[in-house]
Amino acid sequence: MINAIEDLDLNQRYSYADYLTWQFSERVELFKGYIRQMAAPTPKHQRVSRELGTSFINFFRRNTCDVFYAPFDVRLYNRQRSQLADKDVYTVVQPDISIICDGAKIDDKGCNGAPDLIIEMLLPNNPNTDIKDKYQLYQENGVIEYWIVYPNDAVIHQYVLKEEKYYSHGIFTRQDVIVPFLFPELSIVLVDVFA
Repeated sequence: MINAIEDLDLNQRYSYADYLTWQFSERVELFKGYIRQMAAPTPKHQRVSRELGTSFINFFRRNTCDVFYAPFDVRLYNRQRSQLADKDVYTVVQPDISIICDGAKIDDKGCNGAPDLIIEMLLPNNPNTDIKDKYQLYQENGVIEYWIVYPNDAVIHQYVLKEEKYYSHGIFTRQDVIVPFLFPELSIVLVDVFA
């Protein structure tokens, strides 16, 4: 068991099996085996996350999809492969919101495989993680829809996976209504989300 993050070598590659032995309070993710420390969310970040999540939760009361908030482990690996053992998984992320419609992917540890839709709230001190790194990671692993939310600017950038590549599906501001590509019956009024 590892009880302090200081006991880890941040230059070493770790697996999900290693990750499960860590008992410290800091939140971390694994990107292809390498540790990334996570910043604490701001109150604005939490409010926007709550409002978006509530819209999905209310919608899914009559659907089979589930909505999960961070901290919730999502284990990712090459989508061409079947589920892997913990020692063979090297990427574990904690998206702000994960929407999963395949109940077989949900287990006692979180999500084993790509969620259908992931929403990440951009924090001012880690823009590259969500804009570049997670964008590429989610694209590689087959997350069908990915939203990057800019809470301070009241903007959402929506991406949809087509032929294994993300395409911009739109940029939405406080005055707009956003409709998830995967769930066209749901309309989210952003003036309420960014109030």
